[in-house]
Amino acid sequence: MKTKGAILWGVNEPWSVEEIEIGEPVAGEVSLRMEAAGMCHSDHHMVTGATPLPSYPAMGGHEGAGVVTKVGPGVTDLEVGDHVVLSFIPACGKCPSCSAGHQNLCDLGAGLLSGQAISDGTYRIQARGQDVIPMCLLGTFSPYMTVHESSVIKIDKDIPFEVAALVGCGVPTGWGSATNIAEVKPGEAVAIVGVGGVGMSALQAAVASGARQVFAIDPVPWKRDQAIKFGATHAFESMEAAIVPIMELTYGRMADKTIITLGHMKGEYIDPALTLTAKSGRCVVTAMGDMADMDVKLNLFLMAMLQKDLKGNVFGGCSSRVEVPNLLNLYKSGQLNLDDMITNYYSLEEINQGYQDMLDGKNIRGVIRYTDADR
Repeated sequence: MKTKGAILWGVNEPWSVEEIEIGEPVAGEVSLRMEAAGMCHSDHHMVTGATPLPSYPAMGGHEGAGVVTKVGPGVTDLEVGDHVVLSFIPACGKCPSCSAGHQNLCDLGAGLLSGQAISDGTYRIQARGQDVIPMCLLGTFSPYMTVHESSVIKIDKDIPFEVAALVGCGVPTGWGSATNIAEVKPGEAVAIVGVGGVGMSALQAAVASGARQVFAIDPVPWKRDQAIKFGATHAFESMEAAIVPIMELTYGRMADKTIITLGHMKGEYIDPALTLTAKSGRCVVTAMGDMADMDVKLNLFLMAMLQKDLKGNVFGGCSSRVEVPNLLNLYKSGQLNLDDMITNYYSLEEINQGYQDMLDGKNIRGVIRYTDADR
């Protein structure tokens, strides 16, 4: 079918909203009518080249929610009319990682930037007669999609699509950063470095886990104010500015857990983050950087002698088919604030403005809301 999509034709070029063609579902696939898409910073990494692609054009979008419109052969767990969330990492349920409970490390994730469909290795999207690489084999920056069932999670029909879109990546990544990877415990002090969509989710998880102090660190004054509303006890403009106050507030111990959720990670940020981290504490790197960046600055002597733990993180260590429904249940019960994380809504045609607002620090999370004008 022919529809619209936000296409990227090269590094540092703007998103181009134009006609695309999407294939019909084959065995193991479903077609969707999208209702909302989250505007995650990770898509911007494709624009800058920090996340390299084998070729262009590419279509953005890996957070989204919609309705099943067609079901391909062999699909038994989904049916037409189901409301669904897209998981940015597919979960086959059979590979060694999935079998061990680590769906966030599913072997199918190895092909996320290849553009080749899981089902048969072909391309589902074309633009200007060329094959298109969809972000994470999804491409939610289009009002219609054809995707493999391993990337689709059924949700309750009373969940607003705009809210549901966020739990395909940013919210579970942030929430799991605190609960699964940092393993925040009651009474601990936690520092959250960067309070956009992922960071604000980590902040809420730290509060829910019983942290006695939550330090939000962000250069944007408005985001620091929002962090206090979401439960942070203190807010600082930089890691350097936070060191002495956190030392005083924790009587010299520092933060038991430090979680880095910046929009763009650099190796030079590791050392001040570890300085914020207590003896035998844990520093979690959730933020994405340039794939080609190999330089990291840290004091190896102090890391070893103070027994600090530096740990990576993808998708918050979540098993998506467990975590997505759990997070939405927390939302329904009032224990997870997703509504206030959506700062602005955009049409598909406004995608470049939405990303500029993100870069300018005006959004916690921007969301594209699809209408008939997009279809």
